[in-house]
Amino acid sequence: MNRIGIDLGGTKIEARLFNAGGRELARERVATPRAYDPTLNTLRTLVTGLEAIYGDARVGVAHPGSISPANGLMRNANSVWLNGKPFATDLSDILGREVRLANDANCFTLSEAVDGAGRDGKVVFGVILGTGVGGGLVINRRLLEGSQGIAGEWGHNPLPWQGPDELDPPTCWCGKTGCLETWLSGPGLASDHARRHGGGETAEALFAAADSGDVAASETIARHIGRLARGLASVANILDPDIIVLGGGVSNAPGLPERVAAALPEWLFSDVCRTRIVRHQHGDSSGVRGAAWLWNETPGDAM
Repeated sequence: MNRIGIDLGGTKIEARLFNAGGRELARERVATPRAYDPTLNTLRTLVTGLEAIYGDARVGVAHPGSISPANGLMRNANSVWLNGKPFATDLSDILGREVRLANDANCFTLSEAVDGAGRDGKVVFGVILGTGVGGGLVINRRLLEGSQGIAGEWGHNPLPWQGPDELDPPTCWCGKTGCLETWLSGPGLASDHARRHGGGETAEALFAAADSGDVAASETIARHIGRLARGLASVANILDPDIIVLGGGVSNAPGLPERVAAALPEWLFSDVCRTRIVRHQHGDSSGVRGAAWLWNETPGDAM
């Protein structure tokens, strides 16, 4: 049966339709309405439009935030109009069928683990380094969401093995201080540079400046690499993954996986480091692909 994967982002909604063999047949992209009911109606329009041409399909959705197992309500979504709403139930009702949903970082990880950069690993940890920091965990090509639905949310753990210059950490939007997200996200990287050197450069500009020999930018990037290695080591010491896949805008910096891989062994509780650090294969497409992959029936299915 055909499958529709939908990536519900804060600014855009992308839908792609795949056939039973995994071949993409169609795609649509529209702006995200910044209100709850219009978002639901837009999703229905996308699905019914694709099905009018290609026939009935199963639907999977990658969304921001997570759905509370206690009450079924959306929480922690940066698309704040979704928070506190029974999004899964309402979407199923408006489409008149079961819909499978997962956090967008989980869908990224599932896509990369099934047939992307992590396809050779049994245990794959996916990392999003963008405006925020998120993650997902896939074992034997199956997504693990956990009892609370927060598996992979490493971005809201504290930075481990803090140095003297990290003991007065920034405040996170979640209300705590020193979360990995405040250090490792694109804005977190830029803020770290600004606190030390001033200026308002973006993370992308700082990586470029470092590549051009700018000393201050190089120091900032080196701190970021070290912090990222420490953060991932704390994950690896628990999960011991085969592969860690980096995604999000920051992950596109040249040489980032290689530099993090070189820094990781110092922090592992092991005499060897076999965990591979790799960049995503499918990039921005992984969310929508992973949403369709939520309908895999058996381990190892490509679709």
